[in-house]
Amino acid sequence: MAQLVLGPVLRHVNGTTATVWVETDTSCEVVVAGHAARTFQVGDQHFALVVVEGLAPGTSTPYDVRLDGEVVWPEPDSPFPPCRIRTKAEDDLSHRLVFGSCRAAKHGGPGPDKLGPDALDAFALRMKDQPEEQWPDALLLLGDQVYADEPTPRVKRWLAERRDGREPVGEVVEFREYAELYHESWSDPEIRWLMSTVPTSMIFDDHDVRDDWNTSRAWREKMAARPWWRQRIRAGLASYWVYQHIGNLGPEQLAGDELYGKVVAAGGDVRPLLEDFAERADAELDGRKSTWWSYRRDFGRVRLLVIDTRNGRILDGPERLMVSHDEFAWIERNATEGDFDHLLIGSSLPWLMPHGLSHFQSLNENAAAKPGLRGKLAETVRQVADLEHWPAFRASFERLARMILRIGSRPDAPSTICVLSGDVHHSYAARAHYTAPLRSAVLQLVCSPVHNDPPWIFRPAFRLSWSRPIARLLRRLADRAGISPDPIGWTKLSGPHFGNSVALLEVDGRAARFRLETARADNGLEEVADLALQEPALQEPAP
Repeated sequence: MAQLVLGPVLRHVNGTTATVWVETDTSCEVVVAGHAARTFQVGDQHFALVVVEGLAPGTSTPYDVRLDGEVVWPEPDSPFPPCRIRTKAEDDLSHRLVFGSCRAAKHGGPGPDKLGPDALDAFALRMKDQPEEQWPDALLLLGDQVYADEPTPRVKRWLAERRDGREPVGEVVEFREYAELYHESWSDPEIRWLMSTVPTSMIFDDHDVRDDWNTSRAWREKMAARPWWRQRIRAGLASYWVYQHIGNLGPEQLAGDELYGKVVAAGGDVRPLLEDFAERADAELDGRKSTWWSYRRDFGRVRLLVIDTRNGRILDGPERLMVSHDEFAWIERNATEGDFDHLLIGSSLPWLMPHGLSHFQSLNENAAAKPGLRGKLAETVRQVADLEHWPAFRASFERLARMILRIGSRPDAPSTICVLSGDVHHSYAARAHYTAPLRSAVLQLVCSPVHNDPPWIFRPAFRLSWSRPIARLLRRLADRAGISPDPIGWTKLSGPHFGNSVALLEVDGRAARFRLETARADNGLEEVADLALQEPALQEPAP
């Protein structure tokens, strides 16, 4: 009898349809809420994405998972409520979105978890005892769902037995090895139930493939010289497509996706097909990428644009770009077309950084482009200090600022424009100020990590990077280096906050609220920030 290996994971949900992802141990028919899909095969593993149609808006539908007719989920005697698909009524203007990034798997073993309590675990434990009306409508995971270069001790032992000393020691390379990371992380009972019940969207960051992934052209050249890298990037992007990307797409997008059509129709092992696709997706040709991982989700009158800030980078052209010109044009088009009250821009990497760090990253990008020893030294600093966020891609940083200005200045501007980010191992909220008046409140909201413990030096470093004297000094140096003036100013509203955290964005009509909660040792959550975001009133220019 077929067995459920992982899932179910509830992915794309709108008023009438949903998709549910599963992994099984053999080929079988998967049935969810009366809708069936046949599994597809990748190596020795089997997956399905079931499209559930005919749902009624404003309803809650419990569901089970059947493999070849046998019920395999929910598990017997589960302490959690039944998983369900909840749809929003068309006139319901309230939404709750949970987000965060950087969730490493538990290291296990005796004693407390050395990474501290998992904030998403704590959220799930609280949620299961709440009325269903208080459950969030969506979960957004903004990168580092798995740590391919920093696996747990258990996975390292498993790799050592499997790979017999082959390089790179202690890191994953093959599709099956990436899968083991997802098995470990998503099998956590609290997370498994949470992801079976709350629609989940995802995007990768560097550790989903390797630390500093696509930091620079020099980094790509260095990695390309490693004999194992080609297999690593092929397997990394192929596994991302299976475990994360296809669930970001709605039924209409899936129906029109050529690769997805080939995969579900193949009838055999599609790993070579996926890994060839992954290699093309990684390649850059004439300032373009063959594949865009960015996507759009609409939650009523809330629009979410999730930007790929890793694989989409252009590093070989005359200027470094966070995404290609073509992909940025797609972002601009989706950010301006349509009618919505709130625009959310999901970016694993923050746009507005601590001021000192922002200026330093732009200075470093400028220096690394110089020839000779100065450029090599700056490149070394860039890779060691992870100087790879939006300010280190100055042209893209400024283009995003201009796009937000255009949107926020329109007569029909959304009430808020929020950039949701993670990655930097501390959490904060900042408000942007333009010299021109805006009708939208523009905010950078950061939540990181969900479950990790960065080196101790991060805390004093991030506190200092918010220092005004340091920021003024670095801005003067940027002026001398010929770096263009910042197109915006920004003010920190809350933070920096440290510790494992989750963030909630609560929307009610044109009002919005940001909450940040940090996990306690007793697996509870403590609120550390609660900010009412601006109503749609004309914003005064910054002084």
